[in-house]
Amino acid sequence: MTDYRQWRTILKLDPARVVGEERLAEVCSWPVDAVIVGGSGGYGSAEVSALLDRLRRYPLPVGLEVSDLDALCPDFDLYFVPLVLNSREVEWVVGRQQAALKRFGSLIDRQRLIGEGYCILNPDATAARIANARTDLDPGDVVAFARLAQDLLRLPIFYLEYSGVYGAPGVVAAARAVLSDTLLWYGGGIRAPEQTREMAAVTDAIVIGNAVYEGFSPFGRDTGYASAPGGMR
Repeated sequence: MTDYRQWRTILKLDPARVVGEERLAEVCSWPVDAVIVGGSGGYGSAEVSALLDRLRRYPLPVGLEVSDLDALCPDFDLYFVPLVLNSREVEWVVGRQQAALKRFGSLIDRQRLIGEGYCILNPDATAARIANARTDLDPGDVVAFARLAQDLLRLPIFYLEYSGVYGAPGVVAAARAVLSDTLLWYGGGIRAPEQTREMAAVTDAIVIGNAVYEGFSPFGRDTGYASAPGGMR
């Protein structure tokens, strides 16, 4: 299913982190709709390409999150381009994105380019430090960023990223309440089935990453989990 608008549960795999074959097979058997490859650095095109080769053994669409031009590789189904909306530096909002299009814009089918309006909310996250994100936001700030992503920038995805820690469902729900055309994706700290269900109910899609490397199962024994959260439209 390469239509990202229909994805409800997504694996996020970091090329800089090691995952064995047995664990990779296990997580790719979870009730997920797709895999996104991406991280906060420490890898290049060789690591990205190697991970893609391993993932092609499984019947899942694979997207690449383009955060480092030197790690850009061909043959992904989709390319997700993050704009860090709460960065203090314009480089992370439009600078790197313009550079990517200048270098590779003629080589990638624009139908496979998907913009993501990121809002990083964990001040201790590597991504927040690298992007110099303003994380001391109140719920009203987050809602305003959601409106910015949808109403002004017309971005297809607004991505709330707590990056390793479990976020506030109330804040997530408030952001989703103002979105009608832009999808709300949530990532951060989902390690247990109850967290999976809780965030799935207030988002269009949840992104699971840390659990892969930490040995958790965010679905538990609930093999009947439907990858269609209660929050879907």
